Amino acid sequence: MSDNKSILVIGGGISGLTTAIEAAETGYNTIIVERNPYLGGRVAQLNRYFPKLCPPYCGLEINFKRIKQNPNIKFYTMAEVENISGKEGNFTVQVKLNPRFVNSKCTGCNMCVEVCPVERPNSFNFGMDKTKAIYRPHEMSFPMKYVIDSTACPGTQCSKCVEVCKYNAIDLNMKAETLQLNVSSIVYATGWNPYDATHMDNLGYGKVKNVITNMMMERMAAPNGPTKGKIVRPSDSKAVKTVAFVQCAGSRDENHLAHCSSICCMATLKQATYLRDSSPETKAIMYYIDLRAPGKYEDFLKKVQASNVIEMIKGKVAKIEEDSETQDPILVVEDVLGGKKIRQQVDMVVLATGMEPSIKGKGTGVQLDENGFVIADGQQAGVYAAGVAKSPNDVMTSLQDATGTALKGIQSAARR
Repeated sequence: MSDNKSILVIGGGISGLTTAIEAAETGYNTIIVERNPYLGGRVAQLNRYFPKLCPPYCGLEINFKRIKQNPNIKFYTMAEVENISGKEGNFTVQVKLNPRFVNSKCTGCNMCVEVCPVERPNSFNFGMDKTKAIYRPHEMSFPMKYVIDSTACPGTQCSKCVEVCKYNAIDLNMKAETLQLNVSSIVYATGWNPYDATHMDNLGYGKVKNVITNMMMERMAAPNGPTKGKIVRPSDSKAVKTVAFVQCAGSRDENHLAHCSSICCMATLKQATYLRDSSPETKAIMYYIDLRAPGKYEDFLKKVQASNVIEMIKGKVAKIEEDSETQDPILVVEDVLGGKKIRQQVDMVVLATGMEPSIKGKGTGVQLDENGFVIADGQQAGVYAAGVAKSPNDVMTSLQDATGTALKGIQSAARR
């Protein structure tokens, strides 16, 4: 493809979608490259998001409709940028298109899933349930197409999905392809990953059965999540009565994430409202080092404090163990204000893990700061970043930033 007036957006999360759509609706061609088999990024995994605490699909569906109606936008899922060369107005970008093994003939009839004999951990739900080897990423995924996990599927040794498909939509011999793009500007909207909680041995994730992460809590509370919105213990599916939230799980720690992700405290307070809505009798306890409510969220903090939805204790969790009989997590906490140690036994623990940049700087030459985020200023002309690719932020702030970044991409194209 050759169109040096195009704007390339790397990443199809909420920031990438916003950048691409805003630029396209002014008349410029935009191209989205997304490594997942669906668009929507981390926002698609949330139960609700600020500021209105509404489900993410209401905003995402509007954006997907705008994409479908706009011929200026092209997108590639299961795609990865392998190399970038050139300069503003004339970048050459090599993109690898990984095989989906399902083509455009797919009608979404689900017959392939019904006959598939192989299961895989559901990465969209952070492994809390399973899908078949051929699956749709989630019920509202866009594009609304199935995909085959090649690491789980035995391929032509099975072929049951191929046999049952009436539309010849499945091609188990599909190969990776390479695409070359010529674009005027590039926007990194690569988003973030939840920090790997297994790195923190003292907090018990992966060893204490009823310790989960904040993103797992989002999926558990979601109506389309692994428990259909029921907040229960992973070990025995029992409803929870007491839940402890551990703040700064790996964040602001030179051994893990040195930075503060800024939204973790607000996310915990939001998740405390999930507990209240699910069962008003559930007790929530928040252990924090410093409580942070950026700007506009001060009112939300005061509202939650006034409602007694959650008990807030200033203290650092030193260790989490498991009661061998009940499988209850037991927290050992240094109570800062009380000047003593606390042992707290609860039904479940939620670790507020922070945002880790997902870009890693591989093969792109983009300049990163000391925490691994894309430096906003200092890139070569025509290269920009949007949303959490630049720094940890909430959804609304990322949307505003992406709109501004779209203008920068347009300026590069106009200078061509």
